[in-house]
Amino acid sequence: MERVALLRTSGRRLLHRCRGGRPAVVPAAASSSLARRSLSSSLPARGYSSLPGGGARFLAAAAPLHCSGRYWPAATPRLARRLSAPAVSTSPSPVPYDTDDVHEYAAKLGFEKVSEQVIDECKSTAVLYKHKKTGAEVMSVSNDDENKVFGIVFRTPPVLCGSRKYPLKEPFVELLKGSLHTFLNAFTYPDRTCYPVASTNTKDFYNLVDVYLDAVFFPKCVEDFQTFQQEGWHYELDNPDEEITYKGVVFNEMKGVYSQPDNIMGRVSQQALSPENTYGVDSGGDPNEIPKLTFEEFKEFHSKYYHPSNARIWFYGDDDPKERLRVLSEYLDQFEASTAPNESKIWPQRLFKEPVRVIEKFPAGQEGDLTKKYMVCINWLLSEEPLDVETELTLGFLDHLLLGTPASPLRRILLESGLGDAIVGGGVEDELLQPQFSIGLKGVSEDNIQKVEELVMQTLKNLVEEGFASDAVEASMNTIEFALRENNTGSFPRGLSLMLRSIAKWIYDMDPFEPLKYEQPLQQLKSRIAEEGSKAVFSPLIENFILKNTHRVTVEMQPDPEKASRDEAAEKEILKQVKSSMTQEDLAELARATKELKEKQETPDPPEALKAVPCLSLQDIPKNPIHIPMEVGEINGVKVLQHDLFTNDVVYSEVVFDMGSMKKEHLQLLPLFCQSLLEMGTKDMDFVQLNQLIGRKTGGISVYPFTSSVRGKEDPLTRIIVRGKAMAPRVEDLFNLMYTILQDVQFTEQQRFKQFVCQSKARMENRLRGSGHGIAAARMDAKLNAAGWIGEQLGGVSYLEYLRDLETKIDQDWDSISSSLEEMRKSLFSKKGCLINLTSDWKNLEKSSQHIAKFLDSLPSNPSLGNDPWLSRLPSVNEAIVVPTQVNYVGKAGNLYQSGYQLNGSAYVISKHISNTWLWDRVRVSGGAYGGFCDFDTHSGVFSYLSYRDPNLLKTLEVYDETAKFLRELEMDDDALTKAIIGTIGDVDAYQLPDAKGYSSLMRYLLGITDEERQQRREEILSTSLKDFKEFADAVESIKDNGVVVAVASPDDVEAANKEKPVFPEVKKCL
Repeated sequence: MERVALLRTSGRRLLHRCRGGRPAVVPAAASSSLARRSLSSSLPARGYSSLPGGGARFLAAAAPLHCSGRYWPAATPRLARRLSAPAVSTSPSPVPYDTDDVHEYAAKLGFEKVSEQVIDECKSTAVLYKHKKTGAEVMSVSNDDENKVFGIVFRTPPVLCGSRKYPLKEPFVELLKGSLHTFLNAFTYPDRTCYPVASTNTKDFYNLVDVYLDAVFFPKCVEDFQTFQQEGWHYELDNPDEEITYKGVVFNEMKGVYSQPDNIMGRVSQQALSPENTYGVDSGGDPNEIPKLTFEEFKEFHSKYYHPSNARIWFYGDDDPKERLRVLSEYLDQFEASTAPNESKIWPQRLFKEPVRVIEKFPAGQEGDLTKKYMVCINWLLSEEPLDVETELTLGFLDHLLLGTPASPLRRILLESGLGDAIVGGGVEDELLQPQFSIGLKGVSEDNIQKVEELVMQTLKNLVEEGFASDAVEASMNTIEFALRENNTGSFPRGLSLMLRSIAKWIYDMDPFEPLKYEQPLQQLKSRIAEEGSKAVFSPLIENFILKNTHRVTVEMQPDPEKASRDEAAEKEILKQVKSSMTQEDLAELARATKELKEKQETPDPPEALKAVPCLSLQDIPKNPIHIPMEVGEINGVKVLQHDLFTNDVVYSEVVFDMGSMKKEHLQLLPLFCQSLLEMGTKDMDFVQLNQLIGRKTGGISVYPFTSSVRGKEDPLTRIIVRGKAMAPRVEDLFNLMYTILQDVQFTEQQRFKQFVCQSKARMENRLRGSGHGIAAARMDAKLNAAGWIGEQLGGVSYLEYLRDLETKIDQDWDSISSSLEEMRKSLFSKKGCLINLTSDWKNLEKSSQHIAKFLDSLPSNPSLGNDPWLSRLPSVNEAIVVPTQVNYVGKAGNLYQSGYQLNGSAYVISKHISNTWLWDRVRVSGGAYGGFCDFDTHSGVFSYLSYRDPNLLKTLEVYDETAKFLRELEMDDDALTKAIIGTIGDVDAYQLPDAKGYSSLMRYLLGITDEERQQRREEILSTSLKDFKEFADAVESIKDNGVVVAVASPDDVEAANKEKPVFPEVKKCL
C-alpha cells in the first residue's frame, strides 16, 4: 500500500511516498549533487506520480530543486508503465545463446525447464526454470540490454542487515559505497518483498547478486537481537532518572507514514476493502503494534518464508544464462523443500453483499477552516477471480480515459465541481491479487461529503449512457501505445520494470509470461473498438465492475487538530507504565543495554569483515567520462544543439527560453502560468480538445521553469523549458502544438485557474507533511543564494503562503491576474535568447530542421523587458516550520565557497562517504531516523545536511556539527578509499536512456560545464586521497558556527528544543 520513491532533487535524494498497491522500501543511504550529475549524464527527474512496474524507492537522476513542472515518465500513462517492456538498443534480436546447451547445463545443476518463450515486445528470450530440490522458480530473460537486473521475491517483510558470508552490520550500505550499481534497494508490497539490483558491469553485477542472495537466505539479523532492536524497535534509556522512549528505524518510519492524511486514507481504504485476507493488516506496521513484535516471532517468520521454496527469482540482460544458474545452484542446493508456498498463499477477499462506510480521523493543524479539510474516497474491489489479460488491458484503458489527463471526464468534472481541492484515490490498481478502483476528493467541506459521492456515481452513470468522445479514445490509444513502444522508464532499469510486471501474476502462481506480452491483446482491443465502438467496449465495464458492484467502501476522513498530541500523550503514558513496572535493577540494566547498543552501532566494522564484501578495483573503471555526441548549429539565428543517438524513431525536443526579462512581481505566478499553458483553451479549441490533440499527435508536452546557480557567477541561470516528444513523422505536429500552447492559449478561464490554485495548495500542504526535508532544503537554499530563493518562491513555504493569498484574490481581481499572465507570455517567449535541443538519429534530426525553422519564424523577435533584479534571499536566521507530525525533518547548511573552499572532484567522494558512514551510523542507525544524508551543490557552494522522519532534533544537529571532527579523525585503508571512489564513479556514470543523455548534455551546455572540466573532475575523483578528507574538514567546519538551520517539526519538539537551547528564533506555523 505504501511505496517510497527515492528521488535526487538538486542532488538530494528526496523520499517521496505515494499511495496505492505499491511497494514501501528498505531505506538506503542518500547523497549526491546536481553538479555531480551535470558533470556526468543526468536527467532531471521530478516527482514520478507512479513508477515503472509499480515503483520503488530508487536511485534516480538529479534534478535542480529550483525546477517546477512535469517530467517524464510522470506523463507516461499508468497502464503503459504497468505493461512497459524493455526496449533494447539497436539490435533487433535476443542475444544468440545455444539454448539447448544452456538447458543441458541447467539439468546438470538441478533445474528443469518449465517453459521457454520469445517475447517480441522486448526482443528477448525468456525461460522459466524450476529448481527440482526446493521448487524455487527462476525466470531467465536474455537480450542485449547491458543494464542487467537480478531480483528475488518472497511473500514477506524485508530483512537485510549482515549475513553469514558477509558478516558486516550492513553489507547493503557497503554496496552503496563501492559499486557501479544502476539500482540497489529493496521494497515491500502488502504481500511480497522484492530485493532487486542492477548494473551494467558484469563483474559488479555478480558481486551484487552474491551479496543479496547471502543476505536474504542467511541474514545476521535472525541471530543478532541488537540488529532487530535497531531496525525494528527497542526501549531506550540513557539514564535511569530520565523517561523511557521508543527507538527503531521502522518504528519511526511508520510514525511518519501515520502523520500523513493521504497515507492514512490509503491504508484505511485497503484494509476496509479486504478485511478477511492479508491486505486487512498494515504490512508496514502500525506504530502502536510494532512494539508487540518479539524477536522470536521475527526469527520464526524469516525461517518460514525466506526460503527458496517460497521464492521467485529473476535474471535479465546480456549476461551468460549459464552463470546465472551456476550462482543460484550454490545457494539453493543448501536447502530442502518446505511447505512455505502453501502457508504464504494469498486467498481472495469474498465480495461484499452491500456497501460499507468507514469514518477515520487524521491529524490536522489549527490553521484555516477545519470544516473545509475533510476527505472522502470511494473504493471498489473489482473482482473475486483473476481477470483475463484482455479485460485487464481494457480496464487500464478505461482508467486512462476516466482519470489519465486533466481533460479526462471523471477527473475534470470532480475538480470543476468546486466540491474539493484535489483528487485522492489512485484509479485502477491491479498489482495485488484483486484489482481495485478508488476515487475521491480532499479539501472538502463537511456538508459536501455526500455531494462528492453523488457526483462520482452520476458522472459514471452518464459515461455509461453517453460513452467517451472519439477524440478522447484516439488520444488515449495513441498516448498508451506511444508509451508502450517508447518504453521510457527513466532511470528505473527496464529489466526491473519488466520484473515487477511479471511478478504481479507470478507471485499468485499465475503465468509469468503473460504480463510481458501486450501486442496481441492490444490489437484485439483496437479491433473491438473499431468494430463495436468504444461505448460497447467501455460502458459494460463501468456498469458491471463499478456501478453494480456492491463491494464498495466509502472512507470519510475527518480533520482532528488534537489527534497528533493525543497520540503522543498515549505513547508517553504507555512508556510511563512500562517504567513504573520496572525495578531500579531493571532500569539500570536497560540503561546499560542502551549504552551497549549505541556503542555497537557507532563501532565500525572490522577491516576483515569489510574485505569480505566483493568490490571492483580502480582498474575496472574507465578513465574518461561518458561521451554524448553533440553538434552546435543555428537555424534562423537561433542556436540548435543536436544529439545523434538511436531513439527508435522518437524525436525528443526541448525549447529553452530566457526568464531574465520577466518582472520579479510575476515570479510566483510562474508554476500556474505553466499549468495554464497546458490546461486552458484557445480561441478555436477548449482545453479538452487541445489536450486530446496533444494526446493524438505526440508523446506528450510539458512546460516548466528551470533555475540553478552557476559556479563563479552571482546571477542565477533562469530558464523556461518546453519539452516534447513525438514519432519522427509527427515532428511537424509537435512544433505546431508547441506554438499553439505558447502563443494561442487564452488566459480567460477564471474558475479553471482557481482550480489550479486549490490543487497546488493541496499538493504543497501534502509536501509539508511527507517531504519536510525537501521543504527544509529549499528554505535553507533560499537563505544562502539567489537560485535557492527563486526555487523557494516557486515550491516552498513562501509559495504556499502566496497560493493562500491568491485564492482569495482570484474572485476580487481576476482581470489583473489574467493581464499578468498575458504580460508574462510576452516577456518570456521570443526568438531572442531561445535555444533548441534535439535528440534522435541523424536522419530524423535533418528532417526536423524545416519544422523548427517554421516554428522559430512564428515567434516574436524580442521580449518585452522587465529588467528587475533577481538577487534576493530570505533572512539568514534559524527557523522551525511547525506542522502536525510525529517525526521531524532537520536541516543545516552553509556556503563552502564563501568560506574559501575551491572545488575539487574529491568533494563528490567525501560528501558521499559522509552520508554513507557518519550520517548513516549516527542519524539513522543510532539516532533512529529513517534517513540522514548530505548534499554538496557545487554550482552554488551550498553544503546541506538533512534528516528524514527523525525522532530527534537537537541530537541530530549535534551530529552535523561533529562532521569536521569525524573527517579529521578518519582512518581509511586503501580498500575503503577505493570503494568510496568507485561508488562515486557509479553515480557519475549513471545509466541513461537516449532522451536523458540529450537532456544531460543540454544541462551541461547551459551551466557552462565543458568536457575538459568533466575530465578534470573525473581525474580528481579517481585520485582522491585521505589527505583530501582531512582538508575538507576545514570547509565543513564553517557550517558549524555560520550555517543556517531549518527544521520541519512538531510543535512539542520545537518547544522542547528551544527550552533546552534557543536554536529557533523564528517559528512559523504552516498547517
